[in-house]
Amino acid sequence: MLVLGLETSCDETGVALYDSERGLLADALFSQIDLHRAYGGVVPELASRDHVKRMLPLIRQVLDEAGCVPTEIDAIAYTAGPGLVGALLVGASCAQALAFAWGIPALGVHHMEGHLLAPMLEENPPQFPFVALLVSGGHTQLVQVDGIGQYTLLGESLDDAAGEAFDKTAKMMGLNYPGGPEIARLAEKGVAGRYTFPRPMCDRPGLMFSFSGLKTSALNTWQHSVSAGDDSEQARCDIALAFQQAVVETLTIKCKRALKQAGMKRLVIAGGVSANKALRSSLEKMLGDMKGDVFYARPEFCTDNGAMIAYAGCQRLLAGQHESLAISVQARWPMEQLPPL
Repeated sequence: MLVLGLETSCDETGVALYDSERGLLADALFSQIDLHRAYGGVVPELASRDHVKRMLPLIRQVLDEAGCVPTEIDAIAYTAGPGLVGALLVGASCAQALAFAWGIPALGVHHMEGHLLAPMLEENPPQFPFVALLVSGGHTQLVQVDGIGQYTLLGESLDDAAGEAFDKTAKMMGLNYPGGPEIARLAEKGVAGRYTFPRPMCDRPGLMFSFSGLKTSALNTWQHSVSAGDDSEQARCDIALAFQQAVVETLTIKCKRALKQAGMKRLVIAGGVSANKALRSSLEKMLGDMKGDVFYARPEFCTDNGAMIAYAGCQRLLAGQHESLAISVQARWPMEQLPPL
């Protein structure tokens, strides 16, 4: 089955072609980072308008790269949620219009299921069951995965997601948007031990997260540094390192607890923050000590992309899942509501 995947949940327009027998044939992505940087964050209306502008040229590009014509496509998968409603509607309406014109089915895909399954695109994909850490700008969740659509939520953030905390902390220190990569870049030049931030909710049992207090600690430390006359690049680097260490250690501690609770030694990390090198290194060491395995997608498939949507949609289409031509998207959509395959 040849599936065209469309991703428009937030600020990146992704298009890809995935074949159930030949694998990923082509993918293309346009990021709106430069568009939103002037505002310090995503402006929903601008995001929606830019998706409209980029979608059809990217589809043509992917078809050309794959040497494919529309009559060869068997189905279209698109992101139906969660995400920004206006942005989601661009992908959904485009997918349904093309599906109607080409006489093929279209299927709405859960954005986070796409992230969760992105490591399946790699040469050494994980086998079910496993524990997944979904960590991005909008989500921080631990999920027990027994199969596609067989998800049990083990824990999630009570407030800010980890990626959101990265972005907000960066903004408070005057760094460019998006803040996550900026914090990681500065952390590489930081001096360890100069600052120490709390590991939130690690001093009690459970698998819930909270990053708002950690963000406040970073803000207070930065303001104290500025008031003391030290707003240097090195001060930023040292705070960035301490902040990243706190987030990474917190995530690692909770992942270890989740694996023990589930009785597993197989971990998948997915979402934008899964590209963070320090996080990958920490989880690899932890799983190495447990004699387990950790899996993640290549960096370009950690952020939003069409390939993960095409793959996830293909699996559900092959299982016989289908939907009507009605255009329906969901800004919020618990992953546990998805039907199992």
